[in-house]
Amino acid sequence: MKRVLVLNSGSSSIKYQLIDLNRGVTAVSGLIERVGENIGARDGRLTQHLHFDDGKETDSREALDIPDHATGFRLMAEHLQDCGLLKDFHDLAAVGHRVVHGGERFSRAVQVDEAVLAGIRALVPLAPLHNPAAVTGLESARDLLPGVPQVAVFDTAFHSTLPARAYEYALPRDLRRRHHIRRYGFHGISCQYVSRRAALHLERPLDELNLIVLHLGNGASVTAIEGGRSIDTSMGMTPLEGLVMGSRSGDIDPAILTYLMAHADLSPKDVSRLLNRESGLKGLCGSNDMREVLRRREQGDAEAALALDVFAYRARKYIGAYTAALGRVDALVFTAGIGEHASPVREAILEGLSGLGYALDRARNAQATGEVSEIQRDDSRARVLVVATHEEMEIARQALACVEGGVTVALPER
Repeated sequence: MKRVLVLNSGSSSIKYQLIDLNRGVTAVSGLIERVGENIGARDGRLTQHLHFDDGKETDSREALDIPDHATGFRLMAEHLQDCGLLKDFHDLAAVGHRVVHGGERFSRAVQVDEAVLAGIRALVPLAPLHNPAAVTGLESARDLLPGVPQVAVFDTAFHSTLPARAYEYALPRDLRRRHHIRRYGFHGISCQYVSRRAALHLERPLDELNLIVLHLGNGASVTAIEGGRSIDTSMGMTPLEGLVMGSRSGDIDPAILTYLMAHADLSPKDVSRLLNRESGLKGLCGSNDMREVLRRREQGDAEAALALDVFAYRARKYIGAYTAALGRVDALVFTAGIGEHASPVREAILEGLSGLGYALDRARNAQATGEVSEIQRDDSRARVLVVATHEEMEIARQALACVEGGVTVALPER
């Protein structure tokens, strides 16, 4: 029995997937939206996608009244059983929960008990938008499915291997320790999945490989991986640091913040909203959607062209820095929505990097599809891969390994 239900609980949504690790497939995927909004108006929505063994797929959508997460989880359970692909929840090996922030305490997936719940609650100040929803999801799933192991899988855990030179900020020691200020890094679940998948493709042990992973979506990061261990990553104490993102600024002179508070009459809350919701691509050209940025650039829009140029240049600088940090890079890996699907962005990022060993083949880049594609020229010193990420599969793998007592669960062959 290697079926795991993977849950990602947000403040007003629940995403779920039923993963069959024996076959390496998703049997059911679903999304519950507008939880707790417009109570009594049947304004909630449940969308479920079924994947059958014979290759057939079906979708269902339903408008419902979903006043709270407990109701949402109950409706999810009913729909999973009604579809016939999960008759008894005790057939599950585990329920795996995506938890954004594990702080310094959680460096691996853990089975959830009261002490773990208390630890995740204690980290709410570091992830006020995410960890409260994760706690709600853990509590609701535990109440709904008593006896089924609940496992928390942390997005920060992969980066627990960062050396002090990479995670420490140059601030007074007392402040750093008292307020838990350090680089934590994010997108760790995705990095783990695509690095394993890259190793399978390259037919080399992961602990022998040096990789640079670019997770490029609305949130974006770069991670340097040495022998399967994260040694540096662009996101910091929060997901705001590093690359230019959809609506996040990325790296910025910190004095700009005090300047704006003094001269633009902005409060700390205003500054936080500015940097997280109104900056990045959106701040540069008015749109946080890279597809729209590319469309406008093709039409000659100067602001869109600048936005792509800034986005690519920032990523290019991090590639150079992490190439120096690693010394030897076996493969550069693009993943996530932009990384997997936007060939012009990959081309813009790699422009001028052949001297560092990353020589792009434009034809291969334009044709990249599927689980793994190689897009480098034959004379490139390093391989350049496009790898489709599957965070839910990685959560399922880690959850199963956790309940089986730390047994390594390999990624399914594709």
